[in-house]
Amino acid sequence: MIQLIRGFKDILQPEAGLWQHIEKEARKLFEIHGYQEIRLPILEKTELFARSIGETTDIVEKEMYTFTDRGGDTLTLRPEATASVVRAYIQHKLSGTEPVRKFYTIGPMFRRERPQKGRYRQFYQIDVEAFGIASPYIDAQMILMLATLMERLGVTGISAHINSLGCPDCRPRYRETLTAFIEARKEQLCEDCLRRKDKNPLRVLDCKSESCRKAMAEAPELLDELCAPCAEHFAVVRRELDRRSLAYKVDKRLVRGLDYYTRTAFELQTDMLGAQSSVAGGGRYDGLVKALGGPDIPAIGFAIGFDRLVEVIAQTRPPEEARPEVFFIPLGEKAMEKAFDFCMQLAEKKIAAEADYSGRSLKALMKRADRLAAPRVVILGETELQKGLATVKTMASGEQEDIPLENLVERLSLP
Repeated sequence: MIQLIRGFKDILQPEAGLWQHIEKEARKLFEIHGYQEIRLPILEKTELFARSIGETTDIVEKEMYTFTDRGGDTLTLRPEATASVVRAYIQHKLSGTEPVRKFYTIGPMFRRERPQKGRYRQFYQIDVEAFGIASPYIDAQMILMLATLMERLGVTGISAHINSLGCPDCRPRYRETLTAFIEARKEQLCEDCLRRKDKNPLRVLDCKSESCRKAMAEAPELLDELCAPCAEHFAVVRRELDRRSLAYKVDKRLVRGLDYYTRTAFELQTDMLGAQSSVAGGGRYDGLVKALGGPDIPAIGFAIGFDRLVEVIAQTRPPEEARPEVFFIPLGEKAMEKAFDFCMQLAEKKIAAEADYSGRSLKALMKRADRLAAPRVVILGETELQKGLATVKTMASGEQEDIPLENLVERLSLP
Protein backbone atom coordinates (compact mmCIF):
# COMPACT_ATOMS: atom_id res chain seq x y z
CA MET A 1 0.00 0.00 0.00
CA ILE A 2 1.30 3.45 -0.92
CA GLN A 3 1.63 5.62 2.17
CA LEU A 4 1.46 9.37 2.73
CA ILE A 5 4.79 11.23 2.38
CA ARG A 6 6.41 12.04 5.74
CA GLY A 7 5.66 15.61 6.80
CA PHE A 8 2.44 15.80 4.79
CA LYS A 9 -1.08 15.16 6.06
CA ASP A 10 -4.59 14.43 4.89
CA ILE A 11 -7.20 16.80 6.27
CA LEU A 12 -10.26 14.67 6.89
CA GLN A 13 -13.65 15.35 8.37
CA PRO A 14 -14.48 16.50 10.96
CA GLU A 15 -11.22 18.51 11.03
CA ALA A 16 -11.87 19.86 7.53
CA GLY A 17 -15.05 21.44 8.86
CA LEU A 18 -12.97 23.41 11.36
CA TRP A 19 -10.69 24.59 8.54
CA GLN A 20 -13.74 25.80 6.62
CA HIS A 21 -14.99 27.65 9.69
CA ILE A 22 -11.66 29.46 10.11
CA GLU A 23 -11.54 30.39 6.42
CA LYS A 24 -15.09 31.72 6.53
CA GLU A 25 -14.41 33.94 9.55
CA ALA A 26 -11.11 35.17 8.08
CA ARG A 27 -12.61 36.06 4.70
CA LYS A 28 -15.50 37.89 6.32
CA LEU A 29 -13.23 39.98 8.56
CA PHE A 30 -10.64 40.82 5.89
CA GLU A 31 -13.22 41.85 3.32
CA ILE A 32 -14.92 44.17 5.80
CA HIS A 33 -11.54 45.93 6.10
CA GLY A 34 -11.20 46.22 2.33
CA TYR A 35 -8.92 43.27 1.55
CA GLN A 36 -9.59 41.31 -1.65
CA GLU A 37 -8.69 37.71 -2.37
CA ILE A 38 -5.78 36.94 -4.72
CA ARG A 39 -5.03 33.39 -5.90
CA LEU A 40 -1.45 32.57 -6.80
CA PRO A 41 0.55 29.67 -8.28
CA ILE A 42 2.44 27.38 -5.92
CA LEU A 43 5.48 27.27 -8.23
CA GLU A 44 7.72 30.29 -8.77
CA LYS A 45 11.22 30.92 -10.07
CA THR A 46 13.72 30.17 -7.33
CA GLU A 47 15.29 33.60 -7.70
CA LEU A 48 12.12 35.21 -6.34
CA PHE A 49 12.53 33.57 -2.94
CA ALA A 50 16.33 33.88 -2.85
CA ARG A 51 15.97 37.66 -3.28
CA SER A 52 12.92 38.16 -1.05
CA ILE A 53 13.61 35.78 1.85
CA GLY A 54 17.40 36.07 1.68
CA GLU A 55 20.08 33.72 0.41
CA THR A 56 21.61 33.32 3.88
CA THR A 57 18.38 32.28 5.61
CA ASP A 58 17.72 28.69 6.67
CA ILE A 59 14.65 28.62 4.42
CA VAL A 60 16.62 29.29 1.24
CA GLU A 61 19.77 27.40 2.25
CA LYS A 62 18.20 24.26 3.68
CA GLU A 63 14.43 24.03 3.44
CA MET A 64 13.10 24.90 -0.02
CA TYR A 65 11.82 22.28 -2.46
CA THR A 66 13.77 23.34 -5.56
CA PHE A 67 14.26 21.51 -8.86
CA THR A 68 15.24 22.13 -12.48
CA ASP A 69 12.42 21.53 -14.96
CA ARG A 70 12.77 20.14 -18.48
CA GLY A 71 13.29 23.62 -19.90
CA GLY A 72 16.27 24.22 -17.63
CA ASP A 73 14.49 26.70 -15.34
CA THR A 74 15.14 26.45 -11.60
CA LEU A 75 11.76 26.39 -9.86
CA THR A 76 10.68 26.26 -6.22
CA LEU A 77 7.50 25.25 -4.44
CA ARG A 78 6.62 28.41 -2.59
CA PRO A 79 7.86 28.41 1.04
CA GLU A 80 5.78 31.53 1.85
CA ALA A 81 3.27 33.80 0.10
CA THR A 82 4.53 37.37 0.46
CA ALA A 83 7.08 37.14 -2.35
CA SER A 84 4.44 35.81 -4.75
CA VAL A 85 2.00 38.59 -3.86
CA VAL A 86 4.73 41.21 -4.42
CA ARG A 87 5.67 39.56 -7.72
CA ALA A 88 2.04 39.73 -8.88
CA TYR A 89 1.75 43.37 -7.74
CA ILE A 90 4.80 44.30 -9.82
CA GLN A 91 4.15 42.07 -12.85
CA HIS A 92 0.57 43.28 -13.36
CA LYS A 93 1.55 46.93 -12.78
CA LEU A 94 -1.05 47.29 -10.06
CA SER A 95 0.59 50.46 -8.76
CA GLY A 96 -0.06 52.27 -12.05
CA THR A 97 -3.69 53.29 -11.58
CA GLU A 98 -4.07 52.82 -7.83
CA PRO A 99 -0.97 52.07 -5.73
CA VAL A 100 -3.03 51.27 -2.60
CA ARG A 101 -3.94 47.59 -2.84
CA LYS A 102 -5.02 45.21 -0.06
CA PHE A 103 -4.95 41.45 -0.61
CA TYR A 104 -5.40 38.18 1.22
CA THR A 105 -4.67 34.66 0.06
CA ILE A 106 -5.11 31.21 1.63
CA GLY A 107 -3.22 28.12 0.55
CA PRO A 108 -0.40 25.59 0.93
CA MET A 109 3.32 26.37 1.36
CA PHE A 110 6.24 23.92 1.31
CA ARG A 111 9.41 23.61 3.39
CA ARG A 112 11.51 20.54 4.07
CA GLU A 113 11.75 20.99 7.84
CA ARG A 114 11.89 18.33 10.50
CA PRO A 115 8.24 17.34 11.01
CA GLN A 116 6.95 17.98 14.51
CA LYS A 117 3.77 18.99 16.31
CA GLY A 118 2.09 21.79 14.39
CA ARG A 119 4.77 21.85 11.68
CA TYR A 120 4.52 20.04 8.37
CA ARG A 121 6.42 20.01 5.08
CA GLN A 122 3.24 21.00 3.32
CA PHE A 123 1.65 23.55 5.59
CA TYR A 124 -1.02 26.18 5.11
CA GLN A 125 -1.05 29.91 5.65
CA ILE A 126 -3.53 32.74 5.64
CA ASP A 127 -1.59 35.64 4.18
CA VAL A 128 -2.59 39.34 4.22
CA GLU A 129 -0.70 42.14 2.45
CA ALA A 130 -1.24 45.89 1.97
CA PHE A 131 0.64 48.07 -0.54
CA GLY A 132 1.02 51.81 -0.92
CA ILE A 133 0.30 52.84 2.69
CA ALA A 134 3.17 54.31 4.73
CA SER A 135 1.00 55.42 7.66
CA PRO A 136 1.42 53.65 11.01
CA TYR A 137 -2.36 53.33 11.19
CA ILE A 138 -2.28 50.40 8.78
CA ASP A 139 0.29 48.71 11.04
CA ALA A 140 -2.06 49.08 14.00
CA GLN A 141 -5.02 47.95 11.91
CA MET A 142 -3.29 44.71 10.94
CA ILE A 143 -2.37 43.86 14.53
CA LEU A 144 -5.88 44.67 15.75
CA MET A 145 -7.44 42.72 12.87
CA LEU A 146 -5.37 39.67 13.84
CA ALA A 147 -6.44 40.00 17.48
CA THR A 148 -10.09 40.34 16.41
CA LEU A 149 -9.88 37.19 14.29
CA MET A 150 -8.44 35.22 17.22
CA GLU A 151 -11.23 36.50 19.46
CA ARG A 152 -13.91 35.52 16.94
CA LEU A 153 -12.39 32.06 16.63
CA GLY A 154 -12.43 31.65 20.42
CA VAL A 155 -8.64 31.48 20.75
CA THR A 156 -7.40 32.19 24.27
CA GLY A 157 -3.93 32.56 25.77
CA ILE A 158 -2.85 34.90 22.97
CA SER A 159 -0.25 37.64 23.49
CA ALA A 160 0.86 40.27 20.98
CA HIS A 161 4.60 40.98 20.60
CA ILE A 162 5.79 44.06 18.72
CA ASN A 163 9.06 45.76 17.86
CA SER A 164 10.46 48.37 15.51
CA LEU A 165 13.25 47.48 13.09
CA GLY A 166 14.10 51.06 12.19
CA CYS A 167 14.86 52.11 8.62
CA PRO A 168 17.87 52.49 6.26
CA ASP A 169 18.71 55.78 7.98
CA CYS A 170 18.98 54.51 11.55
CA ARG A 171 19.53 50.76 11.35
CA PRO A 172 23.14 50.87 10.04
CA ARG A 173 24.24 52.52 13.31
CA TYR A 174 22.55 49.77 15.28
CA ARG A 175 24.10 47.04 13.13
CA GLU A 176 27.56 48.40 13.93
CA THR A 177 26.80 48.44 17.67
CA LEU A 178 25.24 44.97 17.55
CA THR A 179 28.08 43.49 15.48
CA ALA A 180 30.65 44.71 18.02
CA PHE A 181 28.57 43.19 20.85
CA ILE A 182 28.33 39.86 19.00
CA GLU A 183 32.02 39.79 18.14
CA ALA A 184 32.91 40.03 21.83
CA ARG A 185 30.77 36.95 22.56
CA LYS A 186 31.33 34.84 19.47
CA GLU A 187 32.81 31.97 21.48
CA GLN A 188 29.36 31.37 23.00
CA LEU A 189 27.45 31.31 19.68
CA CYS A 190 26.18 28.32 17.74
CA GLU A 191 27.52 27.45 14.30
CA ASP A 192 24.58 29.05 12.49
CA CYS A 193 25.00 32.34 14.33
CA LEU A 194 28.74 32.41 13.66
CA ARG A 195 27.87 32.16 9.99
CA ARG A 196 25.17 34.83 10.21
CA LYS A 197 26.93 37.38 12.40
CA ASP A 198 28.65 39.30 9.60
CA LYS A 199 26.01 39.22 6.86
CA ASN A 200 22.86 39.10 8.97
CA PRO A 201 23.62 40.06 12.60
CA LEU A 202 20.00 40.78 13.56
CA ARG A 203 19.18 37.10 13.05
CA VAL A 204 21.44 36.25 15.99
CA LEU A 205 18.92 37.98 18.26
CA ASP A 206 16.14 35.48 17.53
CA CYS A 207 18.23 32.29 17.63
CA LYS A 208 16.52 29.58 19.72
CA SER A 209 19.80 28.06 20.96
CA GLU A 210 20.04 28.41 24.74
CA SER A 211 23.72 29.40 24.63
CA CYS A 212 23.01 32.11 22.04
CA ARG A 213 20.05 33.42 24.03
CA LYS A 214 22.24 33.74 27.13
CA ALA A 215 25.02 35.41 25.16
CA MET A 216 22.58 37.94 23.67
CA ALA A 217 20.55 38.59 26.83
CA GLU A 218 22.11 42.03 27.35
CA ALA A 219 22.36 42.92 23.67
CA PRO A 220 21.79 46.60 22.77
CA GLU A 221 18.21 47.39 21.74
CA LEU A 222 17.34 48.69 18.32
CA LEU A 223 14.66 50.92 19.87
CA ASP A 224 17.43 53.00 21.46
CA GLU A 225 18.87 53.76 18.00
CA LEU A 226 15.68 54.75 16.15
CA CYS A 227 15.67 57.99 14.19
CA ALA A 228 12.93 60.52 14.98
CA PRO A 229 10.54 59.46 12.16
CA CYS A 230 10.84 55.77 13.10
CA ALA A 231 10.35 56.54 16.79
CA GLU A 232 7.22 58.57 15.96
CA HIS A 233 5.88 55.81 13.69
CA PHE A 234 6.27 53.21 16.46
CA ALA A 235 4.74 55.59 19.02
CA VAL A 236 1.60 55.94 16.89
CA VAL A 237 1.29 52.16 16.54
CA ARG A 238 1.59 51.73 20.31
CA ARG A 239 -0.84 54.58 20.97
CA GLU A 240 -3.52 53.02 18.75
CA LEU A 241 -3.11 49.61 20.38
CA ASP A 242 -3.35 51.26 23.79
CA ARG A 243 -6.46 53.22 22.77
CA ARG A 244 -8.18 49.96 21.87
CA SER A 245 -6.98 48.21 25.02
CA LEU A 246 -4.94 45.55 23.24
CA ALA A 247 -2.29 44.20 25.59
CA TYR A 248 1.12 43.73 23.98
CA LYS A 249 4.79 43.25 24.80
CA VAL A 250 7.63 45.22 23.20
CA ASP A 251 9.98 42.36 22.30
CA LYS A 252 13.56 43.25 21.35
CA ARG A 253 14.16 39.68 20.09
CA LEU A 254 11.49 40.08 17.44
CA VAL A 255 13.52 40.90 14.32
CA ARG A 256 13.73 40.37 10.58
CA GLY A 257 17.23 40.05 9.23
CA LEU A 258 16.96 41.63 5.77
CA ASP A 259 17.32 45.31 4.98
CA TYR A 260 14.00 45.82 3.21
CA TYR A 261 12.12 44.92 6.39
CA THR A 262 11.50 48.21 8.18
CA ARG A 263 9.81 49.62 11.24
CA THR A 264 6.96 47.56 12.72
CA ALA A 265 7.36 43.82 13.28
CA PHE A 266 4.76 41.83 15.18
CA GLU A 267 3.74 38.33 16.25
CA LEU A 268 0.79 36.73 17.99
CA GLN A 269 1.94 33.99 20.31
CA THR A 270 0.08 31.40 22.35
CA ASP A 271 0.94 29.37 25.44
CA MET A 272 -0.98 26.34 24.09
CA LEU A 273 1.61 24.92 21.65
CA GLY A 274 4.73 24.43 23.74
CA ALA A 275 7.96 25.69 22.18
CA GLN A 276 6.33 26.49 18.82
CA SER A 277 4.40 29.42 20.25
CA SER A 278 3.84 31.73 17.26
CA VAL A 279 0.55 31.40 15.37
CA ALA A 280 0.87 34.57 13.29
CA GLY A 281 3.54 37.09 12.43
CA GLY A 282 4.27 39.95 10.11
CA GLY A 283 5.67 43.38 9.65
CA ARG A 284 6.50 46.22 7.34
CA TYR A 285 8.71 45.60 4.29
CA ASP A 286 8.91 49.00 2.66
CA GLY A 287 11.95 48.08 0.54
CA LEU A 288 10.84 44.74 -0.89
CA VAL A 289 8.78 45.93 -3.87
CA LYS A 290 11.71 48.01 -5.09
CA ALA A 291 14.19 45.21 -4.36
CA LEU A 292 12.23 42.89 -6.65
CA GLY A 293 12.24 45.37 -9.52
CA GLY A 294 9.09 47.36 -8.82
CA PRO A 295 8.47 50.98 -7.84
CA ASP A 296 9.43 52.39 -4.44
CA ILE A 297 6.17 51.42 -2.69
CA PRO A 298 5.68 50.86 1.06
CA ALA A 299 4.10 47.56 2.09
CA ILE A 300 3.16 45.56 5.16
CA GLY A 301 1.71 42.11 5.76
CA PHE A 302 1.29 39.10 8.00
CA ALA A 303 0.83 35.34 7.77
CA ILE A 304 -1.16 33.02 10.02
CA GLY A 305 0.05 29.45 10.50
CA PHE A 306 -3.18 27.64 9.63
CA ASP A 307 -2.12 24.20 10.93
CA ARG A 308 -1.06 25.62 14.29
CA LEU A 309 -4.20 27.70 14.56
CA VAL A 310 -6.35 24.60 14.00
CA GLU A 311 -4.47 22.77 16.77
CA VAL A 312 -5.07 25.65 19.18
CA ILE A 313 -8.79 25.96 18.39
CA ALA A 314 -9.34 22.19 18.54
CA GLN A 315 -8.22 22.19 22.19
CA THR A 316 -11.29 24.21 23.20
CA ARG A 317 -13.61 23.49 20.25
CA PRO A 318 -13.35 19.86 19.12
CA PRO A 319 -14.30 19.45 15.44
CA GLU A 320 -17.85 18.22 14.89
CA GLU A 321 -18.92 15.75 12.23
CA ALA A 322 -21.23 17.21 9.60
CA ARG A 323 -24.62 15.55 9.77
CA PRO A 324 -27.63 15.46 7.44
CA GLU A 325 -30.78 17.19 8.61
CA VAL A 326 -32.87 14.37 7.12
CA PHE A 327 -31.91 10.73 6.56
CA PHE A 328 -34.03 8.57 4.24
CA ILE A 329 -34.36 4.82 4.75
CA PRO A 330 -35.78 3.39 1.51
CA LEU A 331 -36.87 -0.25 1.65
CA GLY A 332 -37.03 -1.57 -1.91
CA GLU A 333 -36.15 -0.34 -5.40
CA LYS A 334 -39.20 1.88 -5.87
CA ALA A 335 -38.60 3.46 -2.47
CA MET A 336 -34.97 4.20 -3.42
CA GLU A 337 -36.10 6.05 -6.53
CA LYS A 338 -38.55 8.11 -4.47
CA ALA A 339 -35.96 8.81 -1.77
CA PHE A 340 -33.53 10.04 -4.43
CA ASP A 341 -36.17 12.47 -5.75
CA PHE A 342 -36.86 13.81 -2.26
CA CYS A 343 -33.15 14.29 -1.54
CA MET A 344 -32.72 16.32 -4.72
CA GLN A 345 -35.79 18.47 -3.95
CA LEU A 346 -34.59 19.16 -0.41
CA ALA A 347 -31.12 20.08 -1.70
CA GLU A 348 -32.74 22.73 -3.90
CA LYS A 349 -34.19 24.18 -0.70
CA LYS A 350 -30.71 24.09 0.93
CA ILE A 351 -31.64 21.29 3.32
CA ALA A 352 -29.00 18.56 3.80
CA ALA A 353 -30.58 15.19 3.12
CA GLU A 354 -29.07 11.76 2.55
CA ALA A 355 -30.46 8.36 1.65
CA ASP A 356 -29.02 4.87 2.03
CA TYR A 357 -29.32 2.84 -1.18
CA SER A 358 -27.57 -0.29 0.11
CA GLY A 359 -30.75 -2.36 0.50
CA ARG A 360 -29.86 -3.39 4.05
CA SER A 361 -32.47 -4.11 6.71
CA LEU A 362 -34.45 -1.47 8.57
CA LYS A 363 -32.63 -2.38 11.80
CA ALA A 364 -29.19 -1.89 10.19
CA LEU A 365 -30.18 1.42 8.62
CA MET A 366 -31.63 2.76 11.88
CA LYS A 367 -28.23 2.06 13.47
CA ARG A 368 -26.59 4.08 10.70
CA ALA A 369 -29.07 6.92 11.31
CA ASP A 370 -27.99 6.93 14.97
CA ARG A 371 -24.30 7.13 13.97
CA LEU A 372 -25.00 10.03 11.60
CA ALA A 373 -26.99 11.80 14.35
CA ALA A 374 -29.62 12.90 11.84
CA PRO A 375 -32.42 14.76 13.69
CA ARG A 376 -35.15 13.27 11.45
CA VAL A 377 -35.42 9.92 9.72
CA VAL A 378 -37.86 9.19 6.89
CA ILE A 379 -38.86 5.54 6.35
CA LEU A 380 -40.14 4.64 2.90
CA GLY A 381 -41.30 1.04 2.45
CA GLU A 382 -43.63 -0.67 0.01
CA THR A 383 -46.57 -0.38 2.42
CA GLU A 384 -45.96 3.36 2.90
CA LEU A 385 -45.70 3.95 -0.86
CA GLN A 386 -48.94 2.09 -1.53
CA LYS A 387 -50.68 4.31 1.01
CA GLY A 388 -48.98 7.47 -0.35
CA LEU A 389 -47.36 8.09 3.03
CA ALA A 390 -43.91 8.41 4.58
CA THR A 391 -43.08 7.68 8.21
CA VAL A 392 -41.07 10.55 9.75
CA LYS A 393 -39.32 9.83 13.05
CA THR A 394 -37.92 12.62 15.26
CA MET A 395 -34.87 10.95 16.77
CA ALA A 396 -34.57 13.09 19.91
CA SER A 397 -38.09 12.35 21.14
CA GLY A 398 -38.75 9.06 19.34
CA GLU A 399 -42.08 10.40 18.03
CA GLN A 400 -43.30 9.13 14.65
CA GLU A 401 -45.76 10.68 12.21
CA ASP A 402 -47.16 9.55 8.87
CA ILE A 403 -47.06 12.38 6.32
CA PRO A 404 -48.59 12.33 2.79
CA LEU A 405 -45.88 12.11 0.13
CA GLU A 406 -47.16 15.19 -1.70
CA ASN A 407 -46.62 17.27 1.47
CA LEU A 408 -43.36 15.69 2.61
CA VAL A 409 -40.85 18.19 1.17
CA GLU A 410 -42.88 21.12 2.51
CA ARG A 411 -43.14 19.57 5.99
CA LEU A 412 -39.44 18.67 6.10
CA SER A 413 -38.60 22.25 5.11
CA LEU A 414 -40.16 23.53 8.33
CA PRO A 415 -37.88 23.96 11.37
